[in-house]
Amino acid sequence: MIIEELYKLYKSAKSVCTDTRQLKSGDIYFALKGENFDGNAFAKSALDKGASYCVVDDEGIANSSDKFILVKNSLKTLQKLANYHRNTFSFPIIGLTGSNGKTTTKELIYAVLSSKYKVKATKGNLNNHIGVPLTLLSFDNNLDFGIVEMGANHQKEIAFLSSISEPDYGLITNFGKAHLEGFGGVEGVIKGKSELYDYLIANKKTVFLNSDDEKQIQQIHNYAKISTFGSKKTNDCQVSFQSANPFVQLSYNDVLIKSHLIGKYNFSNIAVAIAIGAFFNIEPNYIKASIESYKPNNNRSEIRRIGTNKFILDAYNANPTSMLAALQNFKQLKADKKYVFLGDMFELGASAKEEHQTIASYAETNFNANVYLIGENFFKTKTEERTYKYESFEDFKSGFEANSLRNATILIKGSRGMALERILELF
Repeated sequence: MIIEELYKLYKSAKSVCTDTRQLKSGDIYFALKGENFDGNAFAKSALDKGASYCVVDDEGIANSSDKFILVKNSLKTLQKLANYHRNTFSFPIIGLTGSNGKTTTKELIYAVLSSKYKVKATKGNLNNHIGVPLTLLSFDNNLDFGIVEMGANHQKEIAFLSSISEPDYGLITNFGKAHLEGFGGVEGVIKGKSELYDYLIANKKTVFLNSDDEKQIQQIHNYAKISTFGSKKTNDCQVSFQSANPFVQLSYNDVLIKSHLIGKYNFSNIAVAIAIGAFFNIEPNYIKASIESYKPNNNRSEIRRIGTNKFILDAYNANPTSMLAALQNFKQLKADKKYVFLGDMFELGASAKEEHQTIASYAETNFNANVYLIGENFFKTKTEERTYKYESFEDFKSGFEANSLRNATILIKGSRGMALERILELF
């Protein structure tokens, strides 16, 4: 079946789905394959649950129902369908990527633009080769803007996602030490993330550029179609950092904005949301209200209070850049008793030993005897006896006495796979 014919079926369906557990009656089911599953095996179940059609790539089952649509590759068909749909849009797409802060930035942009326009954005962090197509297929032409978050752990991935989403505007939050194993080092990260700039420049689209970030400026190569933001007076949108103790405060148009985001590292995430709002003619008072009403969730820089203790929960993800930034911010916070709980950082490849040692040394140097390191990589670091180390979360759980901490301010930071939010349950 050609894409045009499939698109007609898609338009008459309610939506598309790749997981029968989330399927709604009338959906088109795409049978995708992964390392440990084959969606073709669930195609019949999808029909039983009310799927209007099932896109499959297994010839063995294709003839068992006239509702099965046989294609060479279900995933590629999903991606082609999403791009076909994207080219029917009468509204612009804003694309973003970066090593840290993508989801928070996306949500801030959404909050600001939604104060005046009808907007849809990537749900959660569905930002990969499956999530981006599903995001695009969730958009309809009643929108004023679509926001598409793009993630990657190797080169050429952002280029591919850009070719599917075809953004009209774009930004990179930052370049950091994330997914070093897949990208092949920091230079590989810069090259891979800059594929978004490459697409925008090649297609004469607009870049929102953080002029405080020299690395980003270097990737633009004197491209003219940019809108700058940051602390410099020469910017198209000047935003000035004021403080972060613990929440970021900044000024725009001589108006103080008090956010609910922790850490100076969130300044640029807020600044680009303000810049995009200003670019699309949103009044300063609406921008201020949107930023001040946004509260992070899903373990991203949340503040939780349990008993006499205050927790800064930043356990959604971690890499050497974001972890060091979190520790530096925590260091400058005003608090009598500070404790640090850190979990392993993943996908660092050959750099894992060095990066974990750097973080461990910084933590124990700046937080004395109040450092707890959890995970196989942190367990192998060289530390002083005053630093507590546990090879696994189970070891930590059995050896840690939560009742010993009172009236403390506690930072919890680790990669998603460590699930360090479980520490809260011990209190």
